[in-house]
Formats: sequence, C-alpha cells, structure tokens
Amino acid sequence: MFSWRKLKIVGVVLSGLTLLLIICSNLWVVISTEDQVVRDINLLNGHRVALVLGTSSKLSNGDANPFFENRIKAAAELYREGKINHIIVSGDNRTVYYNEPIEMKKALGQLGVPDSAITLDYAGLRTLDSIVRSKEIFGQEKITIITQSFHSYRALFISRYYNIDAVALVTQESEDETPLRVFVREYFARTKAVLDLYILNTAPHHLGAKEPLHI
Repeated sequence: MFSWRKLKIVGVVLSGLTLLLIICSNLWVVISTEDQVVRDINLLNGHRVALVLGTSSKLSNGDANPFFENRIKAAAELYREGKINHIIVSGDNRTVYYNEPIEMKKALGQLGVPDSAITLDYAGLRTLDSIVRSKEIFGQEKITIITQSFHSYRALFISRYYNIDAVALVTQESEDETPLRVFVREYFARTKAVLDLYILNTAPHHLGAKEPLHI
C-alpha cells in the first residue's frame, strides 16, 4: 500500500545523500588541488604555456565582464614578464555572433601579445573540454591555467585526473557579480566534475585531429 510516510523518509534520505555528495566532492576538489594555486607570478617557473579558460566578454546587461578582463590582463602580464611564451585561449564558439576565443585573442592583441603567441581553441565548450584538449589536441602536458580562484580548483582537479602537470594563476576577484550565486554554481559544478570523471566517464564534445604546438 502506498505510504506518504515512507515516501517522505526516502526523500529525506536522498536529500541527505545529495548534500553529503556535494560537501565531500567540494572538499576533495579543493583540498587536493589548493597547493597548485598560485597568486604571485614570481612563483611560476617552468610552465611555459598558459591556458586561458573562456568566459563571455560581456555580462548579460551588456557591461564588460570583469572575469574576462582579469583573465586577459593576467595572461598578457605573464607574457610580458617572460613567464610564458605561448597562450591557448579556449572557449565556446557556438554561433557566428558568440565566439569567446576570438574575443580573447582581440583583447590580448590590444595588450601587446602578438598573434604568433596565441592559439585558438574553438571547442572549449566546458572546463573539462578545454583541459583535455590542451593535452590531446595541442600536446601540452604542462600548463599554467588562468582563471578566478573559485574556478581554479575544479580546473586543476580535472588536470590531475588526466595526468597534466598544471598550476593555476588566479586573477583578481570580481565584486560585480553576486558572490553567492557564483559560489553556489561552482559548488554544483565541482560535484558534477567528480561524477563526470569517476562515474560517468564524460568525454569532451569534440576532439579531432591533433594540432601540436611547435614552440
């Protein structure tokens, strides 16, 4: 016989397990990678190729996206200081009107980075795709990831799973986007990363022919 009481108990148990999964996943992702997060460019040494993870250059209201701007500034500074000699800009290229890699290349050019030092990855639809493609398509097993701190742990976690020697240079945090919304989204994204890697065996949407960088 159908019982609302049993259904409620099942719901409570499932909710508890889901919460436990989120907490444990986040602890695992952060604790296992925090020693690879760098905030001072002077501490970088030997990771000569940077991977700039994509984000929109504009916010939904049309204003400049500070996450985008800070990632670009950090990449350009690393290049000027001689900490890196090549940059992969990886992002979404879903339509002719939305092209993150092209926007990143333009912005880097305005800060003095030559086209010859930039490789565009048009198939970086997700963080996982960008990380895996840096190795499988562009032949890089040692990279400096450029993104914000809240995002860096997940990117490093994925890199470690795929045996990529990565460090993350974290950029200035933005105060223009509600922190709670950003962090809540990232908590779930970290949990999904654990499931993608260890349960679902999620692969990048696109791989294709290898394009090793000759640098």
